[in-house]
Amino acid sequence: MKAWPSLLLLLGVALFHVALVQPLHERREQLHAQLARQQAASPPGVAAAAAKLDGFYRLVARTQTSTDWLATLHEIADASGVVLQTATYRPLPAAGRLERYEMTLPVAGSYAQIREFVARALAEIPVLSLDELALRRSAPADARVEADLRMTLHKGRR
Repeated sequence: MKAWPSLLLLLGVALFHVALVQPLHERREQLHAQLARQQAASPPGVAAAAAKLDGFYRLVARTQTSTDWLATLHEIADASGVVLQTATYRPLPAAGRLERYEMTLPVAGSYAQIREFVARALAEIPVLSLDELALRRSAPADARVEADLRMTLHKGRR
């Protein structure tokens, strides 16, 4: 008679395992399989971000020198019909693997010429960014526009 409580306890444990624990194990296995499928379908976020950053550094580490890029900028200005006046160039403090050169470019021309110059410069010089653009006219009817551009040339360190 002393064995009955032990047998009842074993039967209760077996029912508890079948009713609650086993379904939880099966659900865990389903979730692990789902997670593995998702990880296989897309690269992990950190690896994707690192790959993009490496691509950016490869882009700015091109073999062209800063003077090459500046010559290209002047060619674009001539081709766009923009008058490129005296410009100032200054290196900015280096940040990590990048060197930056800030350029202040006062230009003059029609609005369409200035717009073409900026668009072509940004398209043809992939390491260039437009930071600021200020337009002004002497008179409302004047076709000539003067603009102050602040651009930055980003270069990878060697």
